[in-house]
Amino acid sequence: MSEATTAALSAFEQALDRRLLAALEACARCGICTESCHYYQSTPEPAHVPAARAEKVRAVYRRSHDPIGRRFPWLVGARDLTDESLDDLVQTAFASCTLCRRCTINCPFGVDTALIMRAARGMLTAAGKAPEMLVMLADAAIARGEHAGEFREIYREIVAGLELDAQARVGDPSLRIPLDRKGADILYVGLSGAHTILPAAIIFHEAGANWTLSMFEASNYGLFLGDPAKAKAIAKRIVDEAIELGVKDVVLTECGHAYAALRWEAPGWFGGEFPFRVRNIEEVLAEYIQDGRLVLDPSANPGPVTYHDSCNLGRNGGLLEAPRVVLRAAVAEFRELDPHGKDSLCCGGGGGLVAIPEWEEIRLRAGRKKAEQVRRAGVPVVATSCENCNLQLTDLNAHYALGVKVVGLMELVVNALLRAKERQASPAGKAA
Repeated sequence: MSEATTAALSAFEQALDRRLLAALEACARCGICTESCHYYQSTPEPAHVPAARAEKVRAVYRRSHDPIGRRFPWLVGARDLTDESLDDLVQTAFASCTLCRRCTINCPFGVDTALIMRAARGMLTAAGKAPEMLVMLADAAIARGEHAGEFREIYREIVAGLELDAQARVGDPSLRIPLDRKGADILYVGLSGAHTILPAAIIFHEAGANWTLSMFEASNYGLFLGDPAKAKAIAKRIVDEAIELGVKDVVLTECGHAYAALRWEAPGWFGGEFPFRVRNIEEVLAEYIQDGRLVLDPSANPGPVTYHDSCNLGRNGGLLEAPRVVLRAAVAEFRELDPHGKDSLCCGGGGGLVAIPEWEEIRLRAGRKKAEQVRRAGVPVVATSCENCNLQLTDLNAHYALGVKVVGLMELVVNALLRAKERQASPAGKAA
C-alpha cells in the first residue's frame, strides 16, 4: 500500500461518523436520485448518477468494514483502494459533484451523497491529490490569520478608501466603516473585494446599525477540500475575532458555503454553540425591511427580476423566505424560477468548482439546465445571494448568450434605498 492510499484511508476512517455511516449503508441503488442531478440532466451518462458516484467510496468502505467484503469482496463489489482508483476519484469528487444535495432531498431514504463526496475529497486532500487552486486558497486564508498584524495596517488603508467611496455614493460624510470596534452588535464578514463591503456599509449606515468590519474574508475553502483541520483553522479566525470584540451577531456576506461552514459545521468543530449568532446578510436585510429600518423605492429596480436560490443558503441552509421578503420590497416585479426554493436547480459552480480554471468546460456544461431555466423565465435580471452563484451565472450568461444581468441581493437593496433617499430629498418628496 502506497503512502497516498494509506493517508487517504486514514482520513476516511477519521471522517466515518454516524452520519457518514448511515449515508454509506442506506442506499438501495433504486436510481430515484438520477434525474435530480444537474450533471446527469445536462449530460445523461451513468457516471453522473449520484448513487454511482457514491458507489466508488462504498466499494472502499465495504472492503474494510463489511464482513463479506473483507473475505469475499467480489460478492459485494468491494475493492481495495489503489493509486489508480484515487486518481479516478479526483474528477468524480471535485469536478462531477457540487455538493448541492438536490439528490438527497429526492432520495426516499435521505441518503446524503454530498457527505460521501466530501469524505472522498478529504481522502484525496490527505493523499495530496486535491486541486492545487483550492489548497492554495485555503492555505492563504490560514496564513492571513496567522499573520493578521502584518495585514492590519494595509487593510486599514484599503478600508479608508472604501469609506470615502461609500460616503460619496450616499452623499453623507458621516458614514463610517469601522474596524476593531469592541462592543459592536454586528461583526460583518465580507469577501475579498469592494463589492461585498461597500453595499453592506451603506445598508448598515442607513439602518443605524452598530457594526464593525471583520479583518478576514468569509470564504472557507477547507470545507471544499473536506479537510476538517484547515476548515476549523479558517473559521477560528472569525470566531476568535467575534469573541474578542464581544459582538452579538456574526453576519456573513453573500456567500453560500461560508454560511454553511460557520453556521452549521463550525459549532461541531469547536465543541458547542458560540456566544454569538451566525447569520447571513439576507436574514438581516429582511429583518431591517420588516422593522422599517430601511425604506426602499422598488422603482429603482423596474424588473422583472427573478431569483436563483443558492444551494447552501436555500436547500441546505433553510433561508428560503428571507430573500423573497427582500425582493418583494426592493424590486417592482418579482418572478419565481420553476423550480425554485428547496427544489432549485444548482447553477453548477458550487463546491469550489468555479475557482478551478482547468475544469471550466465541465462547469459550464453542468450549468446548462440552469441556463435553460433562466432563458425560459424570460426575465432581464437574475438576482442571487451567493458569490459563487453570481460568478457562475455570469459565466453561463456569456456562454449561453442569455442576455440577462446578474446582480447580488445587496446591490438591489442599495439601488432601492438610494432612490428612496433621492425622492425624499426632492421638493416633491419633502412636501409629501
